[in-house]
Amino acid sequence: MQKSEGFRSGTRYKLKKHPRAKGLYPITRALKQFENGQTVHVILDPSVQKGMPHPKFHGKTGKIIGQRGSSFIVEVKDGHATKEIIARPQHLRECKN
Repeated sequence: MQKSEGFRSGTRYKLKKHPRAKGLYPITRALKQFENGQTVHVILDPSVQKGMPHPKFHGKTGKIIGQRGSSFIVEVKDGHATKEIIARPQHLRECKN
């Protein structure tokens, strides 16, 4: 039998919430606005499937370079390459610097 290769395959522990953090996210997280050039962390929220970047970007830090609808375009380093990912604000956290 073939191994499943879906979008969330291999993320059993990466996309797991702490038992006390289970449930819906605060609504203010969905309404969060970011400025161009602002540094953000990509932290995936498994309770929101829409606008979720690929799990390999979980924990990465990048810069906001634009907005597309209600989502933001984030420039992230992936090895030596620079990639642009599109993510909703539920999956982004402001960097405290």
